[in-house]
Amino acid sequence: MRPLRNPVIQSLLASLLAAWMRFCFATIRWTYEGREHAEAVWAAKGGVICAFWHSRIGLSPACWDLTRAQPAKALISLSADGEFIAKAVARQGFPAVRGSSANKDKADAAKGGSRALRDGLKQLKVGALAITPDGPRGPARVMAEGMPLMARMSGAPVLFIGMSCNPAIRLNSWDRALLPLPFARGAIVYGLDFYPDGADLGDVTAAWTERLTAVEARADALTGLERI
Repeated sequence: MRPLRNPVIQSLLASLLAAWMRFCFATIRWTYEGREHAEAVWAAKGGVICAFWHSRIGLSPACWDLTRAQPAKALISLSADGEFIAKAVARQGFPAVRGSSANKDKADAAKGGSRALRDGLKQLKVGALAITPDGPRGPARVMAEGMPLMARMSGAPVLFIGMSCNPAIRLNSWDRALLPLPFARGAIVYGLDFYPDGADLGDVTAAWTERLTAVEARADALTGLERI
């Protein structure tokens, strides 16, 4: 077993990462746009899907303060990397639903898609579910149909979240993931939509891909972060 796959080492690193992120988020100077959308869905006390691209998962705890009004979970893949991420977010008060937001024709047992869909729909009856619709392996900023399908089946609103931080650490991963640095400029941009009645799943997926990319690009513009 490689060291980083060791559960004890994973738990230690997850605790260190969670502590680092809490420190960073406390010192970052945040700018918000569209926060009224987030406040509206939390005030409604119903289910809501929180969508952001996988590359910004390291920034996502910064927008979770609003979820304290209702139960919230994160959809995390069954991969080894997903196990580490699940431990890190759990240490910040957000348990995981394990599985993948796969395309509807790929929601098989190997990816945990069927279980994730079932457990995700159950969570949306009581609170928020955070999803990275291009995870766990991409392509980056290409939305799979699983998340729009979940929105159609549940009727829950989708809160699109664009997050940025500058300066930040950019990892050499498939999604060029960002990790925050203390005393940086940060931005969170929100958008809101519902699955249109009778709409084609593919059309909605394409439109929401553009919508999610747009709020992320706007967040990057607010911080001056170069788009990659």
